[in-house]
Amino acid sequence: MGQKVHPKIQRIGIIRKWDSSWYAPKKKYISLLHQDIKIKEYIRKTLKDSGVSAIQILRNANETIINIHSAKPGVIIGHQGEQIEKFREDLEKKFGSRFQINIVEIQKPDLDAQLAAESIARQVEKRISYRKGAKMTIQKAMDAGAKGAKVFVTGRLNGVEIARDETFTEGKIPLQTFRADVDYGFCPAFTTYGAIGIRVWIYKGDIFKKDLNTTINPYSKALTEKRTERMEMPLSAPERKPRKPTSKKS
Repeated sequence: MGQKVHPKIQRIGIIRKWDSSWYAPKKKYISLLHQDIKIKEYIRKTLKDSGVSAIQILRNANETIINIHSAKPGVIIGHQGEQIEKFREDLEKKFGSRFQINIVEIQKPDLDAQLAAESIARQVEKRISYRKGAKMTIQKAMDAGAKGAKVFVTGRLNGVEIARDETFTEGKIPLQTFRADVDYGFCPAFTTYGAIGIRVWIYKGDIFKKDLNTTINPYSKALTEKRTERMEMPLSAPERKPRKPTSKKS
């Protein structure tokens, strides 16, 4: 079961929150949803070499707030913020709304599964052995403090006629444990003999209720308190009110 469910979606509402957070009426919901998809595609295409891992979109009545998690914030911001200002103006012209862009620096890029998958994909496209790239990525993640890492590579590996898949694993990856902080990333490598899919799982440790407010990507405090109250409720049967005695007439 754990291998058939997206590790991030499976933990939403427990230790994670949605990457897009906004409310809209029924008539505007579909258009805003498609706009979110187009915004993320445009950002990833424009900032292809900037180490972008995650994109969070928050909407209010006046503007759209975009949080870009990147391993190279200086490349996006530019000299005295010239690049980020130009990028914001291009977004406003393309989508016709006001934007506020925040750049969040990734402190440990080796522990980010999306960046790890993109790194392996770039190496495969440069004709470097996929085995070497996968083992180096796993070793870097373990040296950075990960408790487990797994790389799954599939396609026409080394240009062979028949497609196959290969898995590289070190440590443990508890996919079915909800409190386990498992990061997941996917990136295809486009080669002359076809596309090769690369998936990466990185297990960083467990997140408990007391740590939810201090993690990088915590869920809302209100929901956490609500879940805590529900978990601490006693499981005893409800008390019954005593019945009034009835008198029988002789």
